[in-house]
Amino acid sequence: MTIPPQPSPTSHSSASLVLVGAGLANGLIAQRLSLLPDPPQITIIEGSIAPFGEHTWSFHSADITASDRDWLDPLVAHRWAGQQVHFYNHRRTLSSGYASLTSGSMRAAIDALPNVTLRSGARVASLSGRSVTLESGETIAADCVIDGRGYVPDPALVLGYQKFVGLEVETTAPHGVVLPMIMDASVDQLDGYRFVYLLPFSPTRLLIEDTRYADGGMLDQQGLEDDIIAYAAAHGWTIGKIVRRENGVLPIALAFDAQGFWARKPSDVPQAGMRAGLFHPTTGYSLPEAVKVANLVAAHWPVAPEMLAGLIKAHAMDRARQQGFYRLLNRMLFRAADPDKRHKVLARFYKLGQPLIENFYAGRTSGWDIIRILTGKPPVPVLRALPCLFEKPLLRAEKKDVT
Repeated sequence: MTIPPQPSPTSHSSASLVLVGAGLANGLIAQRLSLLPDPPQITIIEGSIAPFGEHTWSFHSADITASDRDWLDPLVAHRWAGQQVHFYNHRRTLSSGYASLTSGSMRAAIDALPNVTLRSGARVASLSGRSVTLESGETIAADCVIDGRGYVPDPALVLGYQKFVGLEVETTAPHGVVLPMIMDASVDQLDGYRFVYLLPFSPTRLLIEDTRYADGGMLDQQGLEDDIIAYAAAHGWTIGKIVRRENGVLPIALAFDAQGFWARKPSDVPQAGMRAGLFHPTTGYSLPEAVKVANLVAAHWPVAPEMLAGLIKAHAMDRARQQGFYRLLNRMLFRAADPDKRHKVLARFYKLGQPLIENFYAGRTSGWDIIRILTGKPPVPVLRALPCLFEKPLLRAEKKDVT
C-alpha cells in the first residue's frame, strides 16, 4: 500500500498526542513514546472513573522481542519462569516464560511518566484526527488523536466468544501453585470449551479465572463465580478474601472481511487495539499486537493523523492476511466440533513441540507449523470440517442475517 506524504507537526517540541481510551493499547503507546529522546506531551482521556479498569494482560516471553521486553518492563507486575497445562489425559509443563500486567501496574507506570496526563470521567462527544470534544463542551486540540476505545461489533467479523470471570483471592493457607496454569481443561466441560486459568501472585494470593469458548456472548457472572469457588474447594483451598473481580467477553474471529471492516473506519483518525481488530483470533491475547502498534507509532513520530491512520490500516490489513490460518482453526473449533468435544482439539495441540506452541501464541505460525498442526487424525469429523475450509460463505451468511 502506497501512502501519500502528509504534513507533519512543525517540530518535535510542539507535537502533542491525545489517546482516547485508557486501555492496554493506549497505555503501551504512551509508555513507548515516553521513551523517545524528545517525547511528546500526551493526554489520555477515559470516560469511566476507573482508568485501565480491572484487568490482567498476560503474554509469553516469546511473544515479543528482548528489546520490547525492556521498554515494557516498568508495566509488568508479575513474571514466572514457566507455565503448565492440564487436560483429561495429560499434564505438561512448558519452560516458556510468562508475565502479566495488571490494571494497577499499568496505572502506576503511566502516573510516573512526567509527559503524560491522565483524565478520567471525561466522556467523549466527538473526535477527529486533531481534536476531541467532551460531553462537557470542552475541546482538546492536538497534533494527533488516536482512538483506542475498545472493540466495536462489526458485520465484517463473524465471531465466537471467549468469556471469563476471574476472582483474585487470598487463601487462608498456601495454595501450592508455583507456575501459571494456562489451561486446566480437566474440569467439567460447560457452555463450549471450558478451562480454568490460574496465576499465583504470592503463596496465598491467586487469580482464578473460569473461561468458556462459547457460541453466545452472554456472561453469567454469578454462575461462573460459583464455579470458581467450587473449583477452589475441590483443590482444598479456603478463600479468606476476594481481593478483586474481573470479567470479559472477547471476540474470537471465525471469518473476517478486513477490507469491509476498514472501509467503515475514518481515514483521518488512527485506530488502536481491539478497535482496530488487532488481537489474536484464537487466543484473544492482544498484548503482542499492541506492542507492534506502539512500535509503529514510535517509529514514525511525529506524524500527521492521516498518515498514521493509513500506516495502522496497512499494518492491520497485513495482520489480517497473516492470521487466516487461525480463523480456519476457529471455524473447526466452533462449527465442526461439538461444544463438549472442543477440549480434544486443544489437548491435541498441547502435545506438539514447544517452539510450535510459542509461535502460535506469538501469531507467527510458519508453514511447517501449519503442516504439523494439521497432520494426523483430525480431532473433528471430516464431513463437518469440509464446509469450514473457507470463510467467505460464512461472511455471506452473516451479511444476510444482518440485512
